[in-house]
Amino acid sequence: MSSLNNPFDPDRPLSRCSCGNHGSQSEHDIAVAAGDVDALNSRVVQSVVMRALFPQDAERRKFLSAVGASTAWAAISSLIPFGTLEAMAQEKGSLEKKDLKIGFIPITCASPLIMADPLGFYKKQGLNVSVIKTAGWALIRDKVQNREYDASHMLAPMPLAMSMGAGSNPMPINVATIQNTNGQAITLHVKHKDKRDPKMWKGFKFAVPFEYSMHNFLLRYYVAEHGLDPDKDIQIRVVPPPEMVANLRAGNLDGYLGPDPFNQRAVYDEVGFLHILSKDLWEGHPCCSFGVPADFVKQNPNTFAALYRAVLTAAAMARDPKNRSLMAEVLSPANYLNQPKTVLEQVLTGKFADGLGNVQNVPNRADFDPFPWYSMAVWILTQMKRWGYVKGDIRYKDIAEKVYLLTDARKRMAELGMTAPKADYQKFKVMGKEFDYSKPEAYVNSFAIKRS
Repeated sequence: MSSLNNPFDPDRPLSRCSCGNHGSQSEHDIAVAAGDVDALNSRVVQSVVMRALFPQDAERRKFLSAVGASTAWAAISSLIPFGTLEAMAQEKGSLEKKDLKIGFIPITCASPLIMADPLGFYKKQGLNVSVIKTAGWALIRDKVQNREYDASHMLAPMPLAMSMGAGSNPMPINVATIQNTNGQAITLHVKHKDKRDPKMWKGFKFAVPFEYSMHNFLLRYYVAEHGLDPDKDIQIRVVPPPEMVANLRAGNLDGYLGPDPFNQRAVYDEVGFLHILSKDLWEGHPCCSFGVPADFVKQNPNTFAALYRAVLTAAAMARDPKNRSLMAEVLSPANYLNQPKTVLEQVLTGKFADGLGNVQNVPNRADFDPFPWYSMAVWILTQMKRWGYVKGDIRYKDIAEKVYLLTDARKRMAELGMTAPKADYQKFKVMGKEFDYSKPEAYVNSFAIKRS
């Protein structure tokens, strides 16, 4: 029988039982039957985490030889509340469904739901989750609607659009958490370094990842504030994020408002520069969310709660700046983001080259605040109305409060010791203009350039 090395004892080989932690499958079965489930789960998670952090056997052995297995695990455990997660999982009701499929697009916005896999958060909740890299947002939408995915990484506007039937057949979707805030940029081709004024962009070809995306709405907002009509003065086309850099390099695009790491990757590859970070348009804006079909939530309440806790735990870890280099290590492999660790570190730490000869330090370039403010949803709906994606009267407040599970967010955050805001709505500014969530229709009508 073939064997593999134990990541916590490099000199002791392990044969391939189903968990990889016993001499044979029969030993595995005996351990489980004898009630060794908790210890077994702990060893499995230890193995998964260590292999995620140190994919190369040589690196893993060198690290463990230097610090010792117990010291290594103590250091990792200080960052990850495994004990709390185990206790919580044991206290909750039985799971209606344990085997889940979750889709994601390989961008840093998906960090929490991706990290929850190699760091063992799903397993600690009793879930067997397959996180599946997916080619584009339309495919994500279709797979959720076809019940191929139980939940998915989604652009922040997608659950609203899908629930309303905008761009597809209607399917009620709930937003469990905001996956990330900020984390986008307008990237231009290096040949346009002398065209920093958007008024000079007439005729430019831009890409966004999907029509129902913050990228599309923020790009439209930005150029319109500079006097350009986004439907007449520039071209906006949909390009999957992993294809943006190649299209920029080939000259098919003049720029894009895209998700990271592909803004930084354009700088890394010396084909683009960062014109402006999206946080400089709207500080703290949502980018992506964690979407779950509403009927799944109703039919599988315990599973949904477990899934929620796992993703929130990852979000709490992602928010801590001291964990950002670790995140880059975990996320860089081919089965996740497939990017150089250097690129991810620049995005996640906020210390980055901008392609204009400067090194900037913007710690909150990307953030992972999970709280799904209703006011975020209302703003998105105003832009869908402004640009003609939805027409007629819109029940802004009703839709926002039906799609965004703010009450659930507070409950699950409290379970994990996370502090949630007491308010349901907040005012904020987009490019210096205050958004009053209580007057959405007046906000739509206040713009000189609009379709509605």
